Order: sequence, then structure tokens, then C-alpha cells
Amino acid sequence: MRTKHKYRCEASSPEAVVQLIAASYLRYGYYWYVTGKIPDGKPPEAVDQKLIAKYGIDVSEWQRSKRRKSGLANSHYLRHGQWFILMLTEGHHAIRSPTSAGGEGEQLKDCRRIPIRFAGYSISYRRSGVAQSGGRPVKWHAHVRLDSATYAAMKAHYEAIAVHRTPENLATEFAKITYSRYAPIRRQLLNILRRVNKHRKRQSLATLPYAVLNLHRSSVKVYVDTTTPVDSIQACRKAGDR
Repeated sequence: MRTKHKYRCEASSPEAVVQLIAASYLRYGYYWYVTGKIPDGKPPEAVDQKLIAKYGIDVSEWQRSKRRKSGLANSHYLRHGQWFILMLTEGHHAIRSPTSAGGEGEQLKDCRRIPIRFAGYSISYRRSGVAQSGGRPVKWHAHVRLDSATYAAMKAHYEAIAVHRTPENLATEFAKITYSRYAPIRRQLLNILRRVNKHRKRQSLATLPYAVLNLHRSSVKVYVDTTTPVDSIQACRKAGDR
């Protein structure tokens, strides 16, 4: 007799939240979302259980497949700290009911139009921008960048200290940037570094190499009880509900 696994929903870090959404949920059609914050003093675990039970989220992969074939939506719930997100696919679901009927209908957003903003990140689902030959449908992809406010603040900070720090000190400052290096974020960081080097060149100061940005991105543990990077990748794949 198979033992039912507990539905895991508590992410180990902000980077884990972004990784699961970008690498799995969006890939498998979870475009609609609603976010919320659990009030201070209220046990997050109690809210987890309430929402998972209320919207029937803890179902098997077989049940999700059956729902999808029947034209019904599937949903996922994810939380980090006090912040949480409910994500939904195409189709009928209790989450789509109006708030007066116990749903989240008026609060639902489509990440293809309105990015998910969390912990300085902006997560959306975009067209690839590359025309497909033979009349094939346009490809879409997850797009993860620093949100406008975070990017502007970061750029202002590094430009302000560009000519007042040693190369070693600036390298240490860049090493403090913990955001995952998705391609759009790499481009944003490279733009900041170019601005810093431009200011330093004007003052005839030594410039900094690209290596200070550490542009490599590694997988992170998804859930608080995950133990290895391999587990995190498998968890992402399972969560996507192919």
C-alpha cells in the first residue's frame, strides 16, 4: 500500500521560490496567481493547512492529469516566511470564484501581463521574440529580472561608490549581491559594472573585471527539508505536473 507524501509548500529561500516558479510552475501553465502575507503572530503552518485543504491542492499527479484532461484547473501553493503565492492553470477552479463566494477571483493576476514581484525579483512569462518557421507557435519562456526599484537602487549605490573605493573593496561589495544569476539579471549586473568602470576610467582608476560578478547560477534546495541539489531539481520536475 502506497504511503501518501505530505504536500510540501515551504520554500527554503527567496531563490528557491524563484527557481520553482520559473523552472517548473510557469513551464507547465501555472500563469495565474495571487499573493498574500500572513499577519505577524499567526502560525504560517496553520495558514498552509487551511489554504491547501480549502482549495484541494494536495492531490496526486494522477488526479492533476485527470483534472487537466477534464478541462479543470490545477493549483499550487508556495510559501516563504510570511509571504505566500497561489498559482493556477487554465480551467475552472474554486480559486477563481469571487471573494464573496470564498474564492480569490478579483485578486487573480496573469504573470504574462503582470509580473510576480517578490524579494526584489520580477518574474514573468514572455514570448521569446523569435519568429518560428513553418507557422509553428511562438515560444514562451520564464523571465526573471531584478524589479525596477531594486535595480535602480542597486545601480545608484554602486555608481555612488565607484570612485571612492579600492578595486578590492568594490569586488567585496559586488560579492554581496545574492540574487540568482538568471540571464536578465546577468545583463543588469553587467550594465552596473560597465557604469562603475566608466566612472573609474574618467578618474584614471583601475577598472574591475567581469569575474567580480560571479555570473554562474547554481540550483538551490527547494524546500526546507530538501538535502541535496539533486533533490531540488527532482522536486521542481515533480511539482510541474506534466
